Amino acid sequence: MGEPMKVRLAPSLLSADFSRLADEVADVQSAGADLLHLDIMDGHFVPNLTFGPPIVRSLSPHCSIPMDAHLMVTDPDVFVDDLAAAKVARIAVHIEACNHLQRTLGRIRDAGVEAGIAINPATSLGQLEDALPWVDFVLVMSVNPGFGGQDFLPESLGKIRRLRQMTEMHELDIAVDGGVSRENAAALVAAGATTLIAGSAIFGAADRARALADLRNAAHSGVVQ
Repeated sequence: MGEPMKVRLAPSLLSADFSRLADEVADVQSAGADLLHLDIMDGHFVPNLTFGPPIVRSLSPHCSIPMDAHLMVTDPDVFVDDLAAAKVARIAVHIEACNHLQRTLGRIRDAGVEAGIAINPATSLGQLEDALPWVDFVLVMSVNPGFGGQDFLPESLGKIRRLRQMTEMHELDIAVDGGVSRENAAALVAAGATTLIAGSAIFGAADRARALADLRNAAHSGVVQ
């Protein structure tokens, strides 16, 4: 094994104040965020409806850190080109929503964007094993997708651990989304997570810099040297 992978923190814009998004982005950037996580929902794959490529495009000039898009939509292919044009760095699509997963992942990579697979809590890791050669990261949902502020599902730790074992030779980035906090950050990183996505734990804090620092310190305590 080589050096441990760096843990990155990605505030989820879903928990921000939507009336002042550009200011919210600037706030978490200056506070030390590594990525900006964008939850794009269509009201069909999940019951909630958030924002789409026009909002992402309007935020792009205000965002100096990589934008990380998570597509909770029934037809992710129709979003890829517009999000690439909006300069997102990463796009994760749900394995449960893709009829031709390899083709969708290839389309994302062809657009010059890192391709990822998102997987729901009750979906078996076996469904994505054969797709790993075409992905740059996997996003493990530790809540059922669609709403922020849900409680972390502790069964996700075992899933992350098994995924890390599957990908041990590839140093694949494993992101985790849902109920992430400083209380579970060390356990998530010890299990194999390398990107921690947090919404209310960061945007819900009065001091975002302190919240990010606390989360980073907690995550670092889970890094296996």
